[in-house]
Amino acid sequence: MTRFPEAQVRLFQNKFVCKRCKSTVRSPNMKVLAGKVSCQKCNSKALKPVRKK
Repeated sequence: MTRFPEAQVRLFQNKFVCKRCKSTVRSPNMKVLAGKVSCQKCNSKALKPVRKK
C-alpha cells in the first residue's frame, strides 16, 4: 500500500493516544511534552504518540 504525505499528516501529525482510556487527542507536540494537555475523557496527562503500523 502506498502512503502519500497528505495521509501521513492526517493520520499521525499532532495526534496522541491516552494511555489510560485509549482515546485520541489532537494537540501540538510541545504542549504534550510540557504537560499542558490532558485527556478529554479521563483527564489524564499520560499521552503517547499514535503507533505507526
